[in-house]
Formats: sequence, structure tokens, C-alpha cells
Amino acid sequence: MTEGGSMADSAVWQWMQTIYRNDTWVYEVFAVVLVTVFANALVRLALTRLTTRLAQRTQTYWDDALIGAAQRPLAWLVWVLGLSVAAGLAEPHAVSEVFQYVPPLRVLAVIVLISWFLVGFIDRAAQALLASRPGADPTTTMAVSRLLRVSVLVTASLVALQSLGFSISGVLAFGGVGGIAVGFAAKDLLANFFGGVMIHLDRPFGVGDWVRSPDRDIEGVVEEIGWRLTTIRTFDKRPLYVPNSAFATISVENPSRMSHRRIRETIGLRYDDIDVVPALLDDVRAMLIAHADIDDSQTLMVNFDTFGESSLQFFVYCFTHTTNWVEFHRVKQAVLVDIMAIIARHGARVAQPTRRLQLDPAAPATPDDHTPTTAR
Repeated sequence: MTEGGSMADSAVWQWMQTIYRNDTWVYEVFAVVLVTVFANALVRLALTRLTTRLAQRTQTYWDDALIGAAQRPLAWLVWVLGLSVAAGLAEPHAVSEVFQYVPPLRVLAVIVLISWFLVGFIDRAAQALLASRPGADPTTTMAVSRLLRVSVLVTASLVALQSLGFSISGVLAFGGVGGIAVGFAAKDLLANFFGGVMIHLDRPFGVGDWVRSPDRDIEGVVEEIGWRLTTIRTFDKRPLYVPNSAFATISVENPSRMSHRRIRETIGLRYDDIDVVPALLDDVRAMLIAHADIDDSQTLMVNFDTFGESSLQFFVYCFTHTTNWVEFHRVKQAVLVDIMAIIARHGARVAQPTRRLQLDPAAPATPDDHTPTTAR
């Protein structure tokens, strides 16, 4: 009985070893997947620690953008590599031929993840640059960011096609021939695209600038400069979408870039105040020179201008330091109030439109229409 039992146990052991030898790849695949799970968690933990400890201690924004852009693509890369290794272990024991597509899919996934990382890094770096440097030009920064992202996507697409066995030269040749046809069919789209490129290069205005066109009914604040349209928010808060090609044929004013704002006013005095005009003008000129909000290094004029129909007219011409629209009107109001005080101090008055009718006492009186006349 003991000998028979030992022989049975030996047979069972040999059978289990045979199963183990035949199905060992299953355990290897399971081990690879388990290692991949732990590696993914470890990578996430390491990147989180880098973000909270190392990146926040530095003053530069490049490490923040680098780590932030690498978190999700790197975690997915661990899965791609781990699953591709597991698929390689299972391929010899598989009946289906689906595993033969694993190598090209792995290469394609790596290209996509690298592109994802580069695009995210470019976008985060641009946003961090604008946030950390208030003087940075948002228009140029976003234009360069978009151009780099397009370059990454185009390069990744060509590399992916090459890895899948397509001929790049054939693709480029087809693109050249197709580009001619597309150019004729979408000339307006291309005109808007190159109009956007010229806006980014010439920089006649940027995001946040107040622009207006004397040729078209265009006035407002620039919100976005796209590759096809420029979005302008008018002063009644309506969005205005202008094709970029329009800016190549119209004149555009950019009041946001003016160095000063001008005050130009004409004021009339009564003819009865002609004796105080010279002293009054001197006091107004002295007030403007001493005014803290008026730039006396610019053109400043206070001069008697003309004899009006009912007033002696003088003009005030000067420039303010501020270019802010609201602040400018506050300064202009203060200047005009001071001018009124100077006029009152000299005993003069601002003229009102009047008309004087003077009768000549030596003129013969005309008979009244109701006076009866003698018939002859």
C-alpha cells in the first residue's frame, strides 16, 4: 500500500511539473503585468514628489513645465513597455496572429507619447512664461507656441508613417501636388493664414490692445489672434470676428500704444473782457506747466486764436502723461475746472452765443401799416 501510494504521488508530481513547464509563460506574463503596475505607481509617486519638493524650490519655470508635461505620458509609457513585454512572452504560445502587430503598435504608441509630452511641455512653458514675466508679449509667445506644436505634430506624423512602412518621399510628393489643388480651392483660407502670420511677424497689435480702423467699422479690444480669424471685443461687449486677410488691405490704428493723450479745447470769452485776456492766458499757461499730470516737455500752447462772432476765442493745447482713457478724462476735467477758476478770478466770463441789434436814432421812421394814408 505504501509502495502504491508513493508511485501515485510520483505520477501526480510529474504531471504537475509537466503542466508547470507547459504553462510557465502564464506566470511570467502575470509577473510582468504585476511589475508594470508597481512601476507605474512608483513613477507617479516619484513625479509627484519632484513636483511638490524639487520643482517648487527653484525659481525657474522650466522644471515645472517639464515635470507637469511628463507625468501622464511617462505613466502610459510604463504600461506600453510592460504590456509589450508581456505580449512578447505570450506570442509563441498564442494561436492567433494578432501578436505580430505588437512591435509596430509599440513604436507608434511611443511616438504618440513623445509627441504628447512635447506638446504639453510647449504649452505649459508658454503659459508659465506669460505668468512669470508680465512684460512678455502674449501675441508672440502664443504664435511661437503654436508654431512649435504644429512642427511637433507634423514631424511625429511623418515618423509614424515611416515606422508603419509608408514612403515619406511619396507622401511629400503627393502633398506637393495636392497642395496646389488645395491652394486653388482654399485661397481665402490660405490668405487668412498668411495674414495671421504677417500679424505675428509685424506685430501691429497684440492681445489686449485697443484697435480701430478708419477704413472699416472696426473698433474694440483684441481678445485673440488666430490663424484664420482675429477676435475683437467691441465697446458694447459684442464679439467681432475679422478675417486676418482684411488687415492686409486696411489701415489700423492702435491707440493702446500712444505715448501721450492730447487735450485740445477752444474757449470763448466776452468782448467786454478784452483787457484781461493777456494776463488770463499767462495764468492758464502757468497752471498747465505746474500741473503734475501735464507733460510740459511736449507741445504746450495757450494762445488767443480768433475774433469770433460773439466771443474772443483762445485755445489750449497740451498732452497728459497718462494714456489710460478713464484717467485721461479725469485729468482733462481737472484742467478745465482750473481754467474756469482762472477766468472767474480775473472777473471774466465764458461767452454765450449772443446777437446785438443796434437801432440808428437818425434813421427816418417808417409809417405804420395801420396808419391811414391820404388818397390823392
